Amino acid sequence: MKTKVLTVVLAIIFLVSGGAKLLGLEFELEAFSRWGYPLWFMYLTGVIEVVGGVALLVPRLASYAAVGLSVVMVGAVATHLINSEWVMLVIASVILALLLWRSYIGKAEIVKVIRAITGSSAAT
Repeated sequence: MKTKVLTVVLAIIFLVSGGAKLLGLEFELEAFSRWGYPLWFMYLTGVIEVVGGVALLVPRLASYAAVGLSVVMVGAVATHLINSEWVMLVIASVILALLLWRSYIGKAEIVKVIRAITGSSAAT
């Protein structure tokens, strides 16, 4: 039950955040401009976040979505760190930690796929 709540909360975060980027809301436009990122990157990030948020809601995809969104959040953490945005850095770091925890919860599924791809039994 706790895993479902965590997963739904994460999905909502990414659906809202990605939706704001796809809608081109003013605060997102200003942020990406301030960071020196091109406009297309904001829309790409929005698509990734929305697709990831939806995938979190699909039980068979949730663990993989958490791993993928963790990569996105590493970028967000780095961006906030570079730009000295301390409050947003804390928020992004908490979201990253929750995604990593969700990834860890689903590690058996992830390891199974890694083993199937590599043909190895060494991954644990």
